[in-house]
Amino acid sequence: MKITVDFEECLKDSPRFRATIEEVEGEVGELESKLDKMVKLCIGMIDAGKAYNAANKQFVNGIRELAQQSAKDEVIESSLTKFAESLQEMINYHTILFDQAQRSIKTQLQTFVKDDLRKFKEAKKQFDKVSEEKETALIKNAQAPRNKQHEVEEATNILTATRKCFRHIVLDYVLQINVLQSKKRSEILKSMLSFMYAHLTFFHQGYDLFSELQPLMKQLGGQLDQLVVDAAKEKRDMEQKHSTIQQKAALQDFSNDDTKLEYNVDADNGIAMEGYLFKRASNAFKTWNRRWFSIQNNQLVYQKKFKDNPTVVVEDLRLCTVKHCEDIERRFCFEVVSPTKSCMMQADSEKLRQAWIKAVQNSIATAFRDKGDNGEKLDRKSSTSTGSLDSGGEPKERSLKGESALQKVLAIPGNSCCCDCGQPDPRWASINLGITLCIQCSGIHRSLGVHFSKVRSLTLDTWEPELLKLMCELGNKVINQIYEARREELGARKPQPGDPRHEVEAYIKAKYVDRRFVRRPSDEELRNKVVSLSKQEKRLSSSSEHLPPKPPPPTPKLQPSSHGSGQPAAASGTEARRDSLFCPDELDSLFSYFDTSYKLRSMKREDSGIQNSADGSREMLATTPSSNSLADAEAAEPLPMPATLPPPSPCKEVVFYEPKEYSPGLQLYWASCAHSLPDMAEALAHGAEVNWVNTEEDKKTPLIMAVHGGSLVTCEFLLQNAANVNQQDAQGRGPLHHATTLGHTGQVCLFLKRGANQNAADIDEKTPLSIAVEAANADIVTLLRLAKMNEEMREAEGPYNPSGDETYQDIFQDFTHMASNDPEKLNRYQQYDSQKP
Repeated sequence: MKITVDFEECLKDSPRFRATIEEVEGEVGELESKLDKMVKLCIGMIDAGKAYNAANKQFVNGIRELAQQSAKDEVIESSLTKFAESLQEMINYHTILFDQAQRSIKTQLQTFVKDDLRKFKEAKKQFDKVSEEKETALIKNAQAPRNKQHEVEEATNILTATRKCFRHIVLDYVLQINVLQSKKRSEILKSMLSFMYAHLTFFHQGYDLFSELQPLMKQLGGQLDQLVVDAAKEKRDMEQKHSTIQQKAALQDFSNDDTKLEYNVDADNGIAMEGYLFKRASNAFKTWNRRWFSIQNNQLVYQKKFKDNPTVVVEDLRLCTVKHCEDIERRFCFEVVSPTKSCMMQADSEKLRQAWIKAVQNSIATAFRDKGDNGEKLDRKSSTSTGSLDSGGEPKERSLKGESALQKVLAIPGNSCCCDCGQPDPRWASINLGITLCIQCSGIHRSLGVHFSKVRSLTLDTWEPELLKLMCELGNKVINQIYEARREELGARKPQPGDPRHEVEAYIKAKYVDRRFVRRPSDEELRNKVVSLSKQEKRLSSSSEHLPPKPPPPTPKLQPSSHGSGQPAAASGTEARRDSLFCPDELDSLFSYFDTSYKLRSMKREDSGIQNSADGSREMLATTPSSNSLADAEAAEPLPMPATLPPPSPCKEVVFYEPKEYSPGLQLYWASCAHSLPDMAEALAHGAEVNWVNTEEDKKTPLIMAVHGGSLVTCEFLLQNAANVNQQDAQGRGPLHHATTLGHTGQVCLFLKRGANQNAADIDEKTPLSIAVEAANADIVTLLRLAKMNEEMREAEGPYNPSGDETYQDIFQDFTHMASNDPEKLNRYQQYDSQKP
């Protein structure tokens, strides 16, 4: 043990001893202040901990109350109860920790300060006193005169006694100092070690507690993932239902109909009809009260609140009659009369009154039938549909959603695991890259921005057929061959499932943003690739998406009309025409529906001139070629039409010119024409601009070349990668112009959905509509006109219906499915023998 003050040095009472004593006394004083401060802080900590425990107890009580309130949900109730019990145990452990802190820090250190430091202070007082006495004795002894022997003896005796007392006290004082210094170390370390052991016990108990709770937490975590997915599905379904109901409500507002009531004798809940009616009381005041009426079990009943037992108005509808009441002051009244009493009721409108009267009458008739008889059901008025688009009565195909899209995409080689980390069973996809992703990587891709990756769920989102085909033509294997070509060469490690998020994020950014692992082609390789793509034959014959047109059956020649017959020249056999997917009656019904809907939407803007546009659109229908004849065009100004309309053969018509330089943009240009999505993805990875312009070929873009290539999926891939749907070539023709000229109905439908401007005119002042009319392409004419009318209707409604008419959306959805799944219907060209008059 190290001695703070030397015992021999203290007997000398040297300046060195005095300096040491002064230093020790300063340290002890500072130690006392520090210990006092530490004790006070410990007391504050304990008080704050007790307050925390009190607040935590209240929080746990709130969890228990929430668990009791959720008693109907067994999962929530049991989980919250278990969590509350565990948190209560943690509160008990906290209480023990604070008690131990009070014993080890507060009590023990306070004892050390009060006992040991007090003894040191008392010893210091005695030392200071005897030091003064010794100093006085020394001075007196020095001043004693030589000739006064008695004074010398007295001074000597006092000095001797004082020195003896000083030695005794100073030795005790030094002993107290050394003991204090030694005990200080043990007491402080003992109290802190005890406090730290209390913490160790606290955290060990908490670890044991939550180790037991961990299996339950993992189980709930797995269930929570499914609950999140289910909640997202339910939210999407509810949003769709909300949108549908909102559209129906809007239509009802236009038709001034309060609600839609329908009598249903086979309703699952046994209620054939229900709704609010005013009922006149049978008291002397004849007051009117609004009640909820329903027809159920051959009875007419009403109730004020849902929990109230229904009050029966008519016990057996077979014994009653119903009639209008026009002899009272109130409007829309009717009366149900039974042998014992009558009930006067009032509807909110005439339509509702008629509906209720009809419902009661039908209930009376139904009550007489046997319950087992499947008698004649009431006819229901069907809404305008687009059934004319269905071929052969086959049901329409709808956009794929959920497991159907998931199965198709995961069947592609390499798609069964996440493209970036290898996590099996991915549920997300990047639609512009054509890859599948796990939920963690999908979140990282979403953070990159849509200019790098567009993320969509394989189970929650709806998948258009062209987008699904795009995913099936690329896939993880193809994309990784491009974006990870140099990964092993550079020694980069690919993330594995379970790796930290920041490592996966760094890898994904290096892969797609920095494109660090992409192999840059040499000039010779790039030239060979471009030349190969430019000379590549179209692969339309092997694609289910593009089928060559079948040769039509022989058609009898049409006789030319005489000049004086008054028939327009467009009806002669010299003109070729194309069959429409719509028959004339269906077209008339379809446009009539749009006209009616449009007029209802246009009542508030009669002065804007759009009403005339709707009428003009109806007149334009007269010029639409149909399967019967093209002679409906205006006779005063017949439209010239080509003698033949051969099926397009775009890639064979494109001539390859030796360019001045080879670039990734040129590779994308020719790959778009050749319908080679892997080569297109490779060109984009090499830095190709998606809207690259070929100045040597009329400023055509890859999207225009994709139109010439005839592939819907190629166009979709470019659009998903931010291609400009309205970018024009040197002739002022955009992708919509070219698709219309070539008769590619599916591409026209796609471009219209993506916001193509159908009013744009080329250098010859021709719009896509005028081109389609000249080409006698009825389907494209119909699509363009319906899109224009829908745009006008959407502008009229403003923010109340930003998506446009539901029927219009159904029509375009049917064309989308037909273009992807049954393109032969859109490529039916009929050639007629031309005969000049």
